[in-house]
Amino acid sequence: MDTTLDVPGPSPEVEARRRAQLRRYKAIATGLLLFATAIYFYCRWLEQSDPAPWVGFVRAAAEAGMIGGLADWFAVTALFRRPLGLPIPHTAIVKNKKDQIGESLSGFVGENFLNAELVTQKIRSADLPAKAGSWLSNEDNAQKVSSEIGSLTANILRAIDPQDAEAVIKHSLIEPLAAPEWGPPAGRMLEQLIDSGRTEPIIDEVFAWAHRKAIGAEEFITLILDERRPTWAPKILNEVVGQKVHSELVKFTHAMSTDPNHEARRAARTFLNNFAADLQNDPAMIERVEKLKADILSAPQVEAIPAQLWARTSTMLADAAEDPTSLIRTKIADAAHNWGTRLATDPVLQQRVDERITRAAAFLADNYADDISSIISETIERWDADEASEKIELMVGKDLQYIRLNGTVVGALAGLLIYSVSHVIF
Repeated sequence: MDTTLDVPGPSPEVEARRRAQLRRYKAIATGLLLFATAIYFYCRWLEQSDPAPWVGFVRAAAEAGMIGGLADWFAVTALFRRPLGLPIPHTAIVKNKKDQIGESLSGFVGENFLNAELVTQKIRSADLPAKAGSWLSNEDNAQKVSSEIGSLTANILRAIDPQDAEAVIKHSLIEPLAAPEWGPPAGRMLEQLIDSGRTEPIIDEVFAWAHRKAIGAEEFITLILDERRPTWAPKILNEVVGQKVHSELVKFTHAMSTDPNHEARRAARTFLNNFAADLQNDPAMIERVEKLKADILSAPQVEAIPAQLWARTSTMLADAAEDPTSLIRTKIADAAHNWGTRLATDPVLQQRVDERITRAAAFLADNYADDISSIISETIERWDADEASEKIELMVGKDLQYIRLNGTVVGALAGLLIYSVSHVIF
């Protein structure tokens, strides 16, 4: 598997601008070198005739400038590639020594920037708790914290794959419901409700409801009797019978709803007791409940619950997180402001927070400095050597061209000085 990483770099526009700058500065440095070379050969030509005294001085300056420019051109070029493509040892250093450079850089960072003592000293001197408290105690900054947390929360919620969220909800909500048998727990719960008398209000309400329905059922009873009466029976007889049936039904339901010891109530209690026992002990009842459970959990409406629950919950939370007036955002802003005020005014709290930050930083530096710094070497190791060399040259190449310019100028001055001293001496 190809593990090569693209070398990070600026935007294409910035990179194009840097390439143009590098070409321009290379042209300037090369132009100065060619200028020195032209002067040198011109002076050599003048020396073939009767030269003026100044020719030697100019030739020496041009010669030394040419040599200095060539030497610095070679040095700068050798950093990134082989000069003129020649296989000269110790050239194309960045390309050939990329991994060693990465290791040296990571070691330097680990020793000098991730040292526990240096890190803790810097953190203590920064007085971070007081500064953070002062910043948070400003209400505008507390609102900024609320806004950032809200945006982060909304982005996280929207970035979560709905299928993953549905799987989590199904695993944590639906599957635990399907795993155990429903019958025995339901029976035990019903038994406890019966023993504590909590089923009596339900029985009262059922029989009170039946009585209310019986009171309003006279017209319905008469209608049923009228539909079923023989054609030869008079209608008035039907109405009398209907009134009698309705009257007896109202009396019966009234007795059920008012007499705690009514036979119907005792029958209802007996049914509930037997039902609670069957739920716990009757295999046939337990199997019927399990079949009912399977039918319920396999229903399309139940299977759609995780998706619907996540869609509604995530949308609601994301909208609330982005709404500056929502309760969530308001609470976050209030908490940030209150905590910042305490942190800014309570020296004891400042000291505790500072100690925790310092200990955490020291722990990270002591235990993970090598791991953190190794990221540098491992990342550079995975860079493409040619691309890395090119990107580094784009970053520093313009400044390196000044070395070539300085080499040419300083070489010329040095050559002039040496020739002048030798001329005076000899």
